[in-house]
Amino acid sequence: MLVLDGVTVRFGGRTALDAVDLTVADHRIVCVLGPSGSGKSTLLRVVAGLQRADAGRVLLDGADQAGVPVHRRGVGLMFQDHQLFPQRDVAGNVAFGLRMRGASGREQAARVAELLDLVGLPGAGRRAVAALSGGEQQRVALARALAPSPRLLMLDEPLGQLDRGLRERLVVELRQLFGRLGTTVLAVTHDQGEAFALADRVVVMRDGRVAQAGTPLEVWQRPADEFVARFLGFDNVVAATVGGEAADTVWGKVPVPAGSPQGARRVLVRAGGVRLGDPAEGLRCVVEGRTFRGSHVAVRLRPEGDAPALEAECGLRDAPEEGAVVGAVFTADEVVVLD
Repeated sequence: MLVLDGVTVRFGGRTALDAVDLTVADHRIVCVLGPSGSGKSTLLRVVAGLQRADAGRVLLDGADQAGVPVHRRGVGLMFQDHQLFPQRDVAGNVAFGLRMRGASGREQAARVAELLDLVGLPGAGRRAVAALSGGEQQRVALARALAPSPRLLMLDEPLGQLDRGLRERLVVELRQLFGRLGTTVLAVTHDQGEAFALADRVVVMRDGRVAQAGTPLEVWQRPADEFVARFLGFDNVVAATVGGEAADTVWGKVPVPAGSPQGARRVLVRAGGVRLGDPAEGLRCVVEGRTFRGSHVAVRLRPEGDAPALEAECGLRDAPEEGAVVGAVFTADEVVVLD
């Protein structure tokens, strides 16, 4: 469906996209993740035709899009701020793309009714957009983007302005909706939870380049490097010398999975792989802080000596008190030797 081949974009002396290669297959949902300034929104604008590439090619269904204007690319684009027309009612907003394509009034009315029902707003065509909640406006913006039946739907921080509970609910609904429609989707977001819940494939960007691409499970289980690991929220990363199935670290010997890369490396220990017990066993630590995370408690540990702090996870009933002395033991299946 979509191929980016060596796409480069420069703004003065800054390179926003640096020879990016990316493919999006038919009927797949691909989410591009990354911090601010990583190039993810520029990538979306290049595909849409809103930003010219300085080098490389964008191909849709095998056709080079160089020189093809935005309205002829057959793509839909939904922005995080909705950009609905305040002077038009809901139906008028949804029908906008259909009018631009010359659809008859009857065709517009039928398609609008179909889409409003699809996004959970049946009968809302005559409502003023100003009277809608944020979540309802998001649904109208989605219906408007879907109305012309784009071959590729692109979402720019689609749920960024919504509260957490509504975001979590809508991301599930969106995935189900796109699955039913068979829509091909390219979305950009800084919210890893949103990306991992929505996507078939996740692309992590850094400084205009692709740092890692894979299924959500692949990226989560095996971050490509320290940048990706820390971006995903894993803080327990230290230098190590790996030999066999153990690594020498500032936290002592840490077991690693069989077949791990050997030699001087960086090692990630997931918080779930730090077991707390008797201080006489494992790495002796003081509990420095506790953070309630809903289903578990994140425990910040301060090892004795000069070793850096590390994070563990405990069940709600098992979390030690602040100031307690515990022993930390590492489990190999939650350890990743990074490249």
